Amino acid sequence: MISYSFYQKNPASHYVYIDLVIDNIAGETMDLQLPAWRPGRYELGNFAKNIKRVDAFNEKEEVLPFTKLNKDLWRINTSNCKQLKVTYSYYAAELTAGSCFADASQMYINPVHCCMYVPERMQEKHQVSLIVPAHYTIVSSLPKEGTTLMAASFDELADSPFIAGTQVQSDFFKVNDITFHLHFNGLCKPDFKTIKEDFSAFTKANIRFWGDFPYPEYHFIFQITPYRYYHGVEHKRNTVIAIGPGYDLNNGATYEDVLGVSCHELFHVWNIKTIRPQEMLPYDFTKENYARTGYVYEGFTTYYGDKLLLSSGVFSLEQYFKTLEERVMKHFHNYGRFNLSVAHSSWETWLDGYVPGAPYRKTNIYDEGCLIAFMLDVMILQATNTKKSLRDVCVLLYERCGKQNKGYTEQLVQLLVNEVAGKDLGEFFNTYVYGTGDFEIPLKECLAYLGIELVKADSPLEAEHRYGFKTVDNGFFSKVSLVAPYSPAWKAGLFAGDEIMAVNGMLLKNNLNNWLLYFSGEEEIELSVNSGEKLKNVKISRDKKGNTFFFAPKLLKLAQGDTKAFEVWRRG
Repeated sequence: MISYSFYQKNPASHYVYIDLVIDNIAGETMDLQLPAWRPGRYELGNFAKNIKRVDAFNEKEEVLPFTKLNKDLWRINTSNCKQLKVTYSYYAAELTAGSCFADASQMYINPVHCCMYVPERMQEKHQVSLIVPAHYTIVSSLPKEGTTLMAASFDELADSPFIAGTQVQSDFFKVNDITFHLHFNGLCKPDFKTIKEDFSAFTKANIRFWGDFPYPEYHFIFQITPYRYYHGVEHKRNTVIAIGPGYDLNNGATYEDVLGVSCHELFHVWNIKTIRPQEMLPYDFTKENYARTGYVYEGFTTYYGDKLLLSSGVFSLEQYFKTLEERVMKHFHNYGRFNLSVAHSSWETWLDGYVPGAPYRKTNIYDEGCLIAFMLDVMILQATNTKKSLRDVCVLLYERCGKQNKGYTEQLVQLLVNEVAGKDLGEFFNTYVYGTGDFEIPLKECLAYLGIELVKADSPLEAEHRYGFKTVDNGFFSKVSLVAPYSPAWKAGLFAGDEIMAVNGMLLKNNLNNWLLYFSGEEEIELSVNSGEKLKNVKISRDKKGNTFFFAPKLLKLAQGDTKAFEVWRRG
């Protein structure tokens, strides 16, 4: 048995204290490894940076010497030792869906961040004891006895975040005799009636899609923030979703985000948690798990996370189109699509993770993969006269790989697509998955097959469509986030990171677009810019050809034409 105890000394410090006890010690030394990344985040996390102090003792409470072999590997001297106790503290001050956070109201732990493990004993049972106040509610998908959680292996422990806190509100619903738990932690007033109706609908759609549910129960765990936030992390038997603001949980865009991320993470139960690429089966927690199939494990999931909300009736066609328009916009606004394919961007995600990184360098596996999934779905429908779809490919991956505990290869994905389509789609893969071909023509053709028109409207923001730069608010001023290559802004020398303070001498107060509209008739505008803490004036001339550099896509369902294909696609 390998046992952990979690407790706090001063909750305001954000430190969690961990006592690790390992029985049946054999050998002169024992290595303890801390993970360097967590599944669901395809970048190194280097969690060891949050460990403040490590001490080791034998069963007699005698201090044991140790050495650190690398950033997250400790070697303990265990000669004449029957039981090893290691104590350390972990700084838990980040509240996201995949982090650790502890204060006076909760202890929220993702064990993959902070639980050291014995590499050769990962298959043993791992036990977690929570030393918390009696009034705390404990939420976890792990079996629980009082305040003790039991995991069958380290992999199960690493995949099982838990919360012990004072602000948990819970309910549940059932689908096919499977219990789906809903836990909301934080300041909010969940409308459980509406939530359970909508969650039941898209959960049924997910199970219909795959044909079964691979686990006996499931937990939706929500960390509610008082500010706007959106983040979800998938696990086999649960998901953690950080979302806010809590006061707006049941309304409008925030509730749509709750539905969107929840359906996405539920789809992950099959796609990436059960069906995994060969490179991630098993996970290697110590280093990068490079794979070129991010368009499958994240792109397919993004596509169906949205689409199953439409198929289940939870989203209207208008709501679904809004999400798909956003994917289309992100694709066409990302000039990295000309430099690195989505397959190779999947590999490269491990280098710069989820930060903007070098401009124009790579694509986004979520958005690009979503559009690839959509196009493959429609092309299979078209090739089989609407008898088969991308769903058939996903189910084959589940039957032949997921249920057999085998990892799939990128070659197998293409073979299955060809098998289901009844034709070779290798040229599509070479051009749009492994190459940097322009999506516009095949995307429009696929939309047209369903009777949908893609309209490229001008962005409502003057900076984007007329001058070719995007901004984010930065106090009263506007900070440049992206400049379109060869646009008027690019030619004038405006670059990402520049802070725009004035337009034609008029000081900004969160009103860049208003002033750009006011001066829209001018052949040239002058921006006062803080560039690297140096003031400069940038004169930008209007594009004489009237090009639009960032457009706002609009999807329109046409009334005329054959609607059979659309209805088959919509139900799928």
